[in-house]
Amino acid sequence: MTHNGQPSRTALMSAAARAAHLLVDATPSIFTDTLARTFLGEHAEELLGYHRSYGGHPILSGARTMAVTRSRYTEDRLAELADRGVDQYVILGAGLDSFAYRSELAEGVRVFEVDEPATQNWKRALMVETGTAVPPTTFFVPFDFEKESTRSLTDHLVRAGFDLDRPALVGWLGVTMYLSSEAIEQTLAVISGFAPGTELIVEHLLPAGLRDEAGRSYAEPVMAAAAEQGEPWRTFLDIERMEALLLEHRLQPIEYVRQRETIDPAEWERTDALRPFELPILARARVSVR
Repeated sequence: MTHNGQPSRTALMSAAARAAHLLVDATPSIFTDTLARTFLGEHAEELLGYHRSYGGHPILSGARTMAVTRSRYTEDRLAELADRGVDQYVILGAGLDSFAYRSELAEGVRVFEVDEPATQNWKRALMVETGTAVPPTTFFVPFDFEKESTRSLTDHLVRAGFDLDRPALVGWLGVTMYLSSEAIEQTLAVISGFAPGTELIVEHLLPAGLRDEAGRSYAEPVMAAAAEQGEPWRTFLDIERMEALLLEHRLQPIEYVRQRETIDPAEWERTDALRPFELPILARARVSVR
């Protein structure tokens, strides 16, 4: 959802968390997004000001932890797959993701950014304004997961140049909690039709009873704020339920990665406020041979 032609608040908050990580957290950084601040546009000073002033607050440090760990894990995996010849990357709910415009890896990978049209239009206008070039290997795929038939997602991707006969990495981060269970299942069905060897990394949030204290303390106020802004959290999945959904749609589970497992244990020995908590899970699965 958008507000008065602006991108979704969640897209802005995620970009602000990635940008603020480089401003308020200790080095070495977990993840380096050199364009996140640029992609905040006119919102940069307001949103980054909160992190500068209150960076140790559990909500803000939690937002940074979520944003940088999931991005780090996904882009590390993309690098591994690219070394094996995978040259397509689909970002579902791309928001203000900047991978295609800052990473050397993007030079050899075709990137398909899938998101609702208004957020994409705002992002593209901002890129023109800031002189951020769109590489010839980057393609925008306007799509609304709740309003359009998810089955048409394949058609949208193919029209943009996606090759159904070649494997890809599909990144689906920070999205499933906002969708209905039906939209999630329909999207998994679409991904299962991609070429064998395609991998999916999908983030899902644990139900309340499976979160630790830090996860509960983060989730409850953030969930309430998201609802007030018209973007309520709708779906929570435990690992057993996610595994059942993946298998139902011919996606072979590979691993379920908790936040603390996204980086080397030594990297959690930090002097800043970033700490892992039990709330998000990154499920990694592979499209089985048909």
